[in-house]
Amino acid sequence: MTSILKRKFFQRDPKNVALELLGTKLVRKFGLQKFEGMIVETEAYYGDKDPASRAYNGLKSYNKSMWSSPGRLFIYNVHKYWMFNIVAHFPNEVGAVLIRAVEPLNEIEYMKRNRQTEDIFQLTNGPGKLTVAFKIDKSLNDMDITSEKSQIHLVKHKTDFKVTSSKRIGVKKDLKQNMRFFIDNNKFVSK
Repeated sequence: MTSILKRKFFQRDPKNVALELLGTKLVRKFGLQKFEGMIVETEAYYGDKDPASRAYNGLKSYNKSMWSSPGRLFIYNVHKYWMFNIVAHFPNEVGAVLIRAVEPLNEIEYMKRNRQTEDIFQLTNGPGKLTVAFKIDKSLNDMDITSEKSQIHLVKHKTDFKVTSSKRIGVKKDLKQNMRFFIDNNKFVSK
């Protein structure tokens, strides 16, 4: 029996959630397919005191999911690609974790078709690439992923690896502490 991550897991500091999501399995049900990949790279984002956060300038129509219940999806667009985030924060706070990369585990041929590439290392090694491979788009925004009935959920998977951190990628202003986390030496981490 799989152990789906429940809401309590996401009701914490986004940094801790981002760290502990590494090694979990992302499961995406789409028709008869069940795409799966191990999360290998994440970034944590906070509210109005985080200059790189989508919540930095306050509540807007496109970012309101960041204020919703932890364990829900926050999906937004950057340069024609959907960014896949999971809402994570303490009560009455704001935050989310961006899933930057996963290691594909099954339905790889479908992922290759979705991404139009034969190179397995180019399938899911970036936030836009993984959403194309896994068929994740805005229609899934605000979805609760803490239920087995959800089209997307996360399950415990692997814990034996070394974690490395860095500044977040592609942000103009960042927090002083590292908020990007990834599995060291994993070939599916974004470049």
